[in-house]
Amino acid sequence: MNNKTVLITGAASGIGLEIAQAFLKADMNVAILDFSQTAIEEAKTQLSAFHQKCTFFACDVTKEPQFMDAIDAAIAQFGHIDILINNAGVQHIAPIEEFPSDTYRRLIDIMLIAPFLAIKKILPLMKEKGDGRIINMSSINGLIGFAGKAGYNSAKHGVIGLTKVAALEAAPFGVTINALCPGYVDTPLVRNQLEDLAKTRNVSLDRVLEEVIWPLVPQRRFLTVDEISDYCLFLSSPSAKGVTGQAIVIDGGYTTQ
Repeated sequence: MNNKTVLITGAASGIGLEIAQAFLKADMNVAILDFSQTAIEEAKTQLSAFHQKCTFFACDVTKEPQFMDAIDAAIAQFGHIDILINNAGVQHIAPIEEFPSDTYRRLIDIMLIAPFLAIKKILPLMKEKGDGRIINMSSINGLIGFAGKAGYNSAKHGVIGLTKVAALEAAPFGVTINALCPGYVDTPLVRNQLEDLAKTRNVSLDRVLEEVIWPLVPQRRFLTVDEISDYCLFLSSPSAKGVTGQAIVIDGGYTTQ
């Protein structure tokens, strides 16, 4: 997969950074987009060994002109985008009656509207080339409801619908589009929501794993970020050319409940 270029949103930390590093180790060019300039500076240090193969763009994916400019800049630098990974995500936990409307809209903008915009921009280029891979980061919460996550669940369910439609439109052109649906992955995004989960479930913080999380996860563990990045590499490989339009679950057994 040498000389391939991958563009990843939300790639300066957490799952996105691990995915970026995995593709860099596979000798691909990587365009890293992220909202946080601080996270970008930290990622530059962490990925310094790959400085010739990666580039960084600070951009807000909810601002369409800014987002499109970043994509154009990545294309100008590398000449093409072969793999798009829509990974940017945020979380907010609250009952619906306490869920701020502007926060709900922002979650939809980041995790559903932004993937739509990126696909709308990049898919025609992939169609013209007759090849391409798009991976949308959904979640187990794109398939199963979870009280307190109205914004996140709405966005992640929508991503799966977007994936299926885009995959049908892209199939005749050699482009595959899939959604990954991880369960609980050991990232700051997940760790930071434990306190909110404890509050909404009325349990102590030191009991939230035992009483809220592990009953849903038969393996009783968080997934590791490399489990997700490895699957992204597989979906981007020639071996996965027949896999498209799928919501692929990696969750430690969550859906068996």
